[in-house]
Amino acid sequence: MASIDIEQVRAPVATASSRWQSTRLSSLIGRTAATTVIAAGAVVILIPFLFMISTSLKSKNQLRAVPPPIIPWESTLVEVDGRPEPLYTVTVDGEQREMALIKNQPGGMGIFVNPADPSSSTTLKIADQGAVRHVEIHPENYVEAMTSVPFPRYLLNTLFVTFLGMAGVLISCTLVAYGFSRFRAPWLNWLFIVLLSTIMLPRQVTLIPVYVLFQQLGWVDTLLPLIVPAFFANAYDVFLLRQFLMTIPLEMDDAAKIDGASPIQTLWHVLVPQAMPAIVTIAIFHFLYAWNDFYEPLIFLHSRDNWTMAVGLQTFNALYSVNTHLIMAASVVMVIPPVLLFFFAQRQFIQGVVITGVKG
Repeated sequence: MASIDIEQVRAPVATASSRWQSTRLSSLIGRTAATTVIAAGAVVILIPFLFMISTSLKSKNQLRAVPPPIIPWESTLVEVDGRPEPLYTVTVDGEQREMALIKNQPGGMGIFVNPADPSSSTTLKIADQGAVRHVEIHPENYVEAMTSVPFPRYLLNTLFVTFLGMAGVLISCTLVAYGFSRFRAPWLNWLFIVLLSTIMLPRQVTLIPVYVLFQQLGWVDTLLPLIVPAFFANAYDVFLLRQFLMTIPLEMDDAAKIDGASPIQTLWHVLVPQAMPAIVTIAIFHFLYAWNDFYEPLIFLHSRDNWTMAVGLQTFNALYSVNTHLIMAASVVMVIPPVLLFFFAQRQFIQGVVITGVKG
């Protein structure tokens, strides 16, 4: 009986183990590098958002700082002879002390005094000293911004337009996409191409006839022009939902039909639950579109009581252009709802974006 060389058996095993560890290490390094790059990109993207929040909490004095700090710092003041003066950390005779700057002199020099003993003064270069600062936020900016113009009314109008329009888009687009994805009829594909061709038609081209139509109906300066068109579907959302429905096997429709379900029951009980990621995606897309829409509200809404948040914020920006902190406070309020919506629906949204358009 031939003997087995243990070393010859161990060598291939050790080589395979070494290759596996090397591959695992390379994969770990690749994932770490990708995560680092994505995290760095996220930080860069968040800087303007954080600066907006910081600015909304600053006072007018903090806005005048050059360069403007991200954190809302405020210079610490002390009372010297009945007057508030800025406090600095200065170096005198090798020792650090806290002294107040009471007077600026030519050449960037300043006269510093001890707040406890104003009679003793020292002349030092201001640039070499460190100002004593503290974080001071002003949440009352939000109250002032919301009450300067009727933002609560604008918010109510925007929510009304957004959610009613969202319901119209979901109902109409689901029915149209269901017809294009599950039924067969002559020239159906050509009809779908005609529907998609409407994407190439800008809204500005149809503005005048649409405005004349709504004016004849008496809908101008009401919220109806922003709500009713959503109940007639749109090509983009129909395409998105149709592609998703086409990934669901037709055998499910046949099984529901055998069980006695009508086409509407099949849609509601079989297809809609499975198409929920795509439906949530469409809902988010329409929410963001309606929430940020400035063009159509500007054209159709004339009365101030009917304005939406986008039009109201633009007008607020024109009226309070010097009060940057109030403009940023109003902007933060307008950004919060879309951020919360995406935060709570991001799982369904990402799933819908990934799966939609993949057939087979």
